Amino acid sequence: MVSTHKRHTGDYLARIGVRPIVPSTSVFDPGYDPITLGGHLQQSSHLISTLKISMACWLIADERSTRQKVAMAIAHNVTTVTGGGPFEIAVAQNQLPAYLDLCADIGVSRIEAGEGFTDMPLAARSVVAMAQQRGLGVQFEIGKKHDGVFTAAIVEELIAQGNRWLDAGALELVVEGRESALDVGLFDKKGGLNRDFADRFVTAFGLDRVIFEAPNKASQFALIDHFGREVRLSNVRLEELLRVEIYRRGLHSDAFGKPNLRPVSMQSAL
Repeated sequence: MVSTHKRHTGDYLARIGVRPIVPSTSVFDPGYDPITLGGHLQQSSHLISTLKISMACWLIADERSTRQKVAMAIAHNVTTVTGGGPFEIAVAQNQLPAYLDLCADIGVSRIEAGEGFTDMPLAARSVVAMAQQRGLGVQFEIGKKHDGVFTAAIVEELIAQGNRWLDAGALELVVEGRESALDVGLFDKKGGLNRDFADRFVTAFGLDRVIFEAPNKASQFALIDHFGREVRLSNVRLEELLRVEIYRRGLHSDAFGKPNLRPVSMQSAL
């Protein structure tokens, strides 16, 4: 049988009731090679909210490869952001202006600021202004990397901190979850999600301005189950993006039976 290309996946998804979703997943590049990243961008760029060029890997990789990856993301209309670790080290080493100059020259869209493993001596408005002068946006990560799970008191402190950064011009806030989602932030030692604390962040900042780090299947599915299809997730590895996106759309076997995720087909709606 010769394919006529008269049938398309998008048309079929509409027939079974899968509604379009604004890209809501920030994928995580821990050091992929340009060919691998390029393949994923070709396949999935329409599903990506931001591409995090994460950790400090890009600082020691061949610079031509880093520039190539950023250029490919730009060509696919994908926003790029550097991870918060290099920012914290730059501040601690009194080299923030040089770091921001480098990020701008590499061509990334924004930087992630934070104080996950260092203390922040600079005012939020000062950092945001320095970034904006170089054409860079800023997102801020709230939460410490090594202090374990949040308490109610810590959540209120982080909300106050997040509001300071939003008032200073930060675009979004990222809730710490590291690469494990275990015994950190919103996740207990078994990976269980503290839904009440998650709700508190959404109430304070809005679902469109808070991003939850969800580095593994359990954390990703728990947050989508709780908040629904539009929750914003980060630290999702590129090879896991499609799995997250079919779960959002109720196309995963674990999601299909859930009322807030299951598609409503055209016939069912009649």
